[in-house]
Amino acid sequence: MRNKRSYYFDNAATSWPKPEVVYCAVDKALRHGGNPGRGGYKRALAAEELIFSARQKVASFFGIEDSSQLVFTLNATDALNMAIKGVLKEGDHVLITPFEHNSVLRPLNSLERDGLISVTEMPCSLDGELDLRALPPLFQENTKMVIVTHASNVTGQILPVTAIATLAREKGALLLLDVAQTAGVYPVNVQDLKPDLMVFAGHKGLLGPQGTAGLYLKKNVKIKPWREGGTGSRSEEEIQPQFMPDFLEAGTLNVPGIAGLEAGINFIQEEGLNHIRSHEMTLAGKLRSGLRVLPGVRVYGPENPQDGVAVVSFEIVGVDSGSIGFILEDIYGIISRTGLHCAPRGHKGIGTFPRGTVRLSPGYFTAEEEVDYLLKAVAEIVEETVK
Repeated sequence: MRNKRSYYFDNAATSWPKPEVVYCAVDKALRHGGNPGRGGYKRALAAEELIFSARQKVASFFGIEDSSQLVFTLNATDALNMAIKGVLKEGDHVLITPFEHNSVLRPLNSLERDGLISVTEMPCSLDGELDLRALPPLFQENTKMVIVTHASNVTGQILPVTAIATLAREKGALLLLDVAQTAGVYPVNVQDLKPDLMVFAGHKGLLGPQGTAGLYLKKNVKIKPWREGGTGSRSEEEIQPQFMPDFLEAGTLNVPGIAGLEAGINFIQEEGLNHIRSHEMTLAGKLRSGLRVLPGVRVYGPENPQDGVAVVSFEIVGVDSGSIGFILEDIYGIISRTGLHCAPRGHKGIGTFPRGTVRLSPGYFTAEEEVDYLLKAVAEIVEETVK
């Protein structure tokens, strides 16, 4: 079955391909360049209008009433660092799930290593279910923040954000929600989920370019700027402007990327988020059921695809996941993600640390025939390796 065509199954890392309108929007912004807020000439004003339009679009998409509370960032990692290091102070306690990305774990571990904060991890079962009954006693008097990923990038499981948010409010803690894996492929509305802070990635389900992301925070959240510098506003002052979004948005923005992000959201709204999710869930369900019947194959994640996003992790018992990924691409042209997926604690939680898994993440542009081809490829690998 050696095939030189490429089959892309790594949309959880970054979506590909992008809609044609995204490429066009990026190209147009590059060709008609201008720096927003840095001049009164027409191109600069046009760039400023573009940023304003995109901010309004993203805010509306997430149900954010005041778009000035939405800050564009370099990427989701940047936004998480802004939220974590901008809000937490010495003596604070943080609760996290086992499924947090290293973009959360590393800044927290850095603060904890320096003796500034303490961190507690919520327990979960080997099937990836959080034990919510064990959560209330984990809160301490100094619990400042609860950090939750909306969906695991290892198993695809959607976490019980609403229940956790309710408990966090009762305990007086802030909820920081990471929607990197759900934005664009699952309904995300701040009025329903009620996070105090929320981080999104623009280059995954939102179908925008890499280098686009953002941070939303409620008006009552006290935060320090992660970076300070030029904003194009209050240039006569040598301190950071104290109004949003300029307070947190220093430096030249990625105008072409943000233009592409707005185009990606427009595409999602035109196609229909429910339609996109239905397609991806069909593919994920077919992957899970097709892999589960193969001898020696273990599949991780929810039994019901509707309880997750289109992220499917599996392993062939006794076979290195990296080797499987290499064979899939080298022989079959199938692109997957192998290893720990920057989420080591998630793998510890489901018992796959340190070996990791093979992760498959189909997207809206993945055809059902490609899933059939992938399942046939894995079946051949199993036949050769499982004796």
